[in-house]
Amino acid sequence: MTEQILAVQRMQDYIEEHLMDEISLADLARASLFSPWHAHRLFHRLTGLTPAEYIRRLRLSRSALRLKSGGLRVADAAFELGFGSVDGYQRAFRREFGCNPGEYIRTKVPLPLFIPYGVKFRELREESFNMENSQSVFVQLVRKGARDVILKRGRSAGDYFAYCEEVGCDVWGLLTSMDSLCGEPVCLWLPEAYRAPGTSTYVQGVEVDAAYDGPVPEGFDRISLPEAEYLVFQGEPFREEDYCAAIAAVQHSMDRYDPSLIGYRWDDDSPRIQLEPRGERGYIELRAVRPLNALA
Repeated sequence: MTEQILAVQRMQDYIEEHLMDEISLADLARASLFSPWHAHRLFHRLTGLTPAEYIRRLRLSRSALRLKSGGLRVADAAFELGFGSVDGYQRAFRREFGCNPGEYIRTKVPLPLFIPYGVKFRELREESFNMENSQSVFVQLVRKGARDVILKRGRSAGDYFAYCEEVGCDVWGLLTSMDSLCGEPVCLWLPEAYRAPGTSTYVQGVEVDAAYDGPVPEGFDRISLPEAEYLVFQGEPFREEDYCAAIAAVQHSMDRYDPSLIGYRWDDDSPRIQLEPRGERGYIELRAVRPLNALA
């Protein structure tokens, strides 16, 4: 991994740790170990945003999530973000998301939240991993009730990286702004019955109640999933830079797992589900099962 990538990653990490503090270019330059001019140029080249744009978008998106949860008033958000007035914050919010904060609180309209991705992960995805020293993977059986999924389809993607190349990585920000039955967006591998002609197996979406009558973003579809049992595979907590190895370890264990040992068989008529890889909880993936004695 080049020193330039590591320098920008250090700046991203500094912003994350000091998001609600005053952050100057001099601060970022010290974190990057480059001059202010060079740090600014590198940041823009590798993220596509200036440091100021990156910080502004991230702050506004974090404030939107807190407004949605009811943990923050509009006036508090304005001053917490360093705006001189509530009007200034509302104007910035509208420019970023197309609606004002009060409207978002009332309607929970989906917003294109800014989700930052560490530049170091671009190189890590290309690495290969030896599974001989895999960590522990925990398995439990859960039942998921009937629900709908509001999802965005790709064209031919079979995994996250191909999906991002086809659809873009901004879909996750929009899904994060929406309320979900499981508390977060999901990624799914869809069986043929749930795929539209000429669309991808891998999709991203949000699980909602079957009676959900809220907005569906333009270009998104809605499917209904029946009640089903799932085996949840969860790996150990991992360092964020080790996320590819953490995913590979869980998927390796899942491929080798024999559900007949607990009286079940794989149910390939239901989607496989992937949760966002987050180091503090370990990588999680769900695969549907049926009792061995259940009718096909």
